[in-house]
Amino acid sequence: MAEIGFIGLGNMGGPMARNLMKQGHAVAAFDLAKDKLAQAQKDGAKACATAADAAKAEIVITMLPAGRHVREVYTGANGVLGVAPKGALLIDCSTVDVDSARAVAAAAGKAGFEMLDAPVSGGVSGADAATLTFMVGGSEAAFARAEPILRTMGKTVVHAGPSGAGTAAKICNNMILGVSMIAVGEAFALAHKLGLDPKKLFEISAKSSGQCWSLTTYCPEPGMVPAAPSNRDYKAGFTAAMMVKDLRLAQEAAASSGAATPLGAEAAALYAMFCNMGEAETDFSGIIKMLKGR
Repeated sequence: MAEIGFIGLGNMGGPMARNLMKQGHAVAAFDLAKDKLAQAQKDGAKACATAADAAKAEIVITMLPAGRHVREVYTGANGVLGVAPKGALLIDCSTVDVDSARAVAAAAGKAGFEMLDAPVSGGVSGADAATLTFMVGGSEAAFARAEPILRTMGKTVVHAGPSGAGTAAKICNNMILGVSMIAVGEAFALAHKLGLDPKKLFEISAKSSGQCWSLTTYCPEPGMVPAAPSNRDYKAGFTAAMMVKDLRLAQEAAASSGAATPLGAEAAALYAMFCNMGEAETDFSGIIKMLKGR
């Protein structure tokens, strides 16, 4: 069993760390939020006073809010790169900009460490159930070493390519998700206006060309998919604010690479509008309420 330092115990990081412990790994944990740290300790982790203390492990995993936090935790004063033991494997599961992922990986390489960017898909429910999808960027050797650890937290683990490839895959995937959820929401809003029974639309589209994950697994129309947040008043598994963050990352990447993403840009604007209506902490599928004019 491995000794793992886990930094960042939020809605995703907390259950990910817990699943590592369920498989017998020893976890030294840190989070700025005392309640999150206390919960990790209750789950069986060693609570650390600083991120530097948690990083003194053979494997260090981070799950942080944004690129600036990743840069600071790894390369700042008393950062991971200055305190991790020789030969430690570094895995950042945060969703950040591609430039930050590649810059921190390059700094890690110069310091003598193997590092992977390994953002996840699957939301809080996936983190709880250990069914996340990991999109991993880095060397094949580092991936081979990390894969057994990642599989204790996820169901699907894909090596996307060199450093930054995992982050690029996550950004592209979530742009598809954001756009498709709006399309599904608009279709149900239109069905209501046309007097079409939404259950009939679901029955038809779920078996025809409109089929997609946003429809059949996470349907924004209540009463279609029992496990979807739409049946829990859109209690978040993945908040609208998090979707805005990811869509903006996609737009930054599109601008820097010269890619045309007009639907991604429109989706980012619509989700920002939804958040500005006081719905930032609502599940992203709740945007159907705005599309219906509510």
